[in-house]
Amino acid sequence: MMIITQTLANEVSVQPACKALAVSRAGYYRARKPLPFPKNKSKRPAPPRALPENEKQAVLDILHSERFVDMAPQEIYSTLLDEGLYYCSSRTMYRFLHENKEVRERRNQRQHPQYQKPELLATMPNQIWSWDITKLKGPRKWSYFNLYVIIDIFSRYVVGWLVADRESAKLATKFIQESCSKQCVQKDQLTLHADRGPSMRSKAVAFLLADLGVTKTHSRPYTSDDNPFSESQFKTLKYRPEFPNRFGCIQDARAYCQTFFDWYNKEHRHSGIGFFTPEAVHYGKAKEMRAQRQKVLHGAYKANPERFVGKVPQPAPLPEAVWINPPKPEKHEKGQ
Repeated sequence: MMIITQTLANEVSVQPACKALAVSRAGYYRARKPLPFPKNKSKRPAPPRALPENEKQAVLDILHSERFVDMAPQEIYSTLLDEGLYYCSSRTMYRFLHENKEVRERRNQRQHPQYQKPELLATMPNQIWSWDITKLKGPRKWSYFNLYVIIDIFSRYVVGWLVADRESAKLATKFIQESCSKQCVQKDQLTLHADRGPSMRSKAVAFLLADLGVTKTHSRPYTSDDNPFSESQFKTLKYRPEFPNRFGCIQDARAYCQTFFDWYNKEHRHSGIGFFTPEAVHYGKAKEMRAQRQKVLHGAYKANPERFVGKVPQPAPLPEAVWINPPKPEKHEKGQ
């Protein structure tokens, strides 16, 4: 277009040529003589107060550290001053974060580890145990006793319990070792599942389980569904009509638990195991008892078949497989 405008301007002058071709005169002259590129300006020198790059990186490392990653710069600045340390002003910290596009809710910047969902299967007793600790109220406000309980998830049998005035890894290791000894647990036979309490994750417990050849697994944080059998057993304990609001002393708590766990293991017909007692399932007596139930039902049907609909009634089945977090079935593609 500018070549045509130039040719026409040579014949009729610039103004009529630009008007005829709808080209601005400024654009015409600019095309004829383009402006020179501006010279590269020299980089502005850093002010004398600016931190050198190595010190700036040191400040960023502090801001990104696990200790300070979710704290505001002013809080970090004050904390460091209390420890006798000064790297830069809090305003400089804000500026460094702004340059890195990190000026936002810093609590959201903490990187939490990814915890795997436990998927555990038991097909017989002494394959998977679950253990936990619950609080029993003592005689005074804010006083508690600690009840340690290990339960077999297949049979629901309580293989061990302990009431203590404190929670400690030393007590936990002794408690677990005695429970394994009573049940004659062999190496590589058992998995012990627990939540993420301090005793459960202690080095003492980890070393003991390694020596015993017991695999340990843990629930995800704040996920009670990952330890359902212990939670359910504690609910049964505390919802009994005779469960007291407080225990007068640790001996009272132990006496109550002795009575409760004897009842729970030997008399309580559990809905999750075909309404047999945990002891019967754990020690292999339940199959014979179920056969006896079937015999009674068969006799009742034979005596009065008109009282039953269609067929001989069946007793509740025994468990064949017990899961903690069974895997979800894979979705089949459409048309299959």
